[in-house]
Amino acid sequence: MDLPTSPPAAEGLVRTVLGDRPAGELGPCDYHEHLFQVSPLLPGDELDDEAAGRAEAARLHAAGIGSMIEATPCGLGRDPAAVARVSAATGLAIVHVSGAHRQEHYPAGHPLLSCDEATLTARFAADVRDGLPPGEPAAALPAPGPPALGPRGEPVRAGMLKAGVGYWRISPFERRVLAAVGAAAGQGGVAVMVHLEHGSAAWEVLARLAEAGLAADRVVLAHADRNLDAGLHAELAAAGAYLGYDGMARHREAPDSAILDCLAAVAAAGGADRLLLGGDVARRSRYVAYGGMPGLDYLPRRFVPRVRARLGDAVTDRILVANPARLLTLR
Repeated sequence: MDLPTSPPAAEGLVRTVLGDRPAGELGPCDYHEHLFQVSPLLPGDELDDEAAGRAEAARLHAAGIGSMIEATPCGLGRDPAAVARVSAATGLAIVHVSGAHRQEHYPAGHPLLSCDEATLTARFAADVRDGLPPGEPAAALPAPGPPALGPRGEPVRAGMLKAGVGYWRISPFERRVLAAVGAAAGQGGVAVMVHLEHGSAAWEVLARLAEAGLAADRVVLAHADRNLDAGLHAELAAAGAYLGYDGMARHREAPDSAILDCLAAVAAAGGADRLLLGGDVARRSRYVAYGGMPGLDYLPRRFVPRVRARLGDAVTDRILVANPARLLTLR
């Protein structure tokens, strides 16, 4: 597949919820978490309490993570102003996404589902340029009014865009979202995260984004490790795409050892510069602050030490520090 590539960029700025800051200040990055999320697919697992989110973010920061991506897009209970307050209170740098998830997260009649590509592009581009709307479902509208404000009165702007697809399916809505995030990312200079259901349709997603003019090296394929195929991952990395590994602590699907084996194989095949780690805890029942387990800090406390023991400090630091900083740098 003939995919576009972007030229390498010198260290620049990353757009966080508290404003733009040098990429070199992010430190170790958890590339995929949710502090707020409400979805009809996750009844009873709502993340909707700011105090709990702040406590969990503090645990993550205390365990050695310097930054994270808040991966909740439009229409799913996000609260950008609260995320900015959490960042200010904990010292954890946070990059917030805009965009839309796969279709099943939105009930029939949700305003997002009827938006055309141009409307979605305008909404996502404005979220990066001007700031995220303070509430839902106003985020679906092309002109939602003044943006959410952070604790110092600054607009809370998106620093990444997100799309999602189903299992070996890209619905018409999801195609519009992919086209819109590709176009808006090009306008705003941000990268794109794509939810791959069970790790499927990676090449198809990259092709859709390439049609929108977005280079593969501006894309992270979330949940790549839900399909533990090191050969496929090495091919995707060679094409320039970033691979998001976020399935640890899900032993019903695969043990952490299998994820670690795949990670090591991809790194050995030359893909170390395209690997990212995240927890994607994403559920009330998995947050310590809500009374669950294992918590956001499972990644730095339990999994990262095993990565260091297996791959060494230099490769681990590339995965946690250099790679996310490169991806998130505005271009």
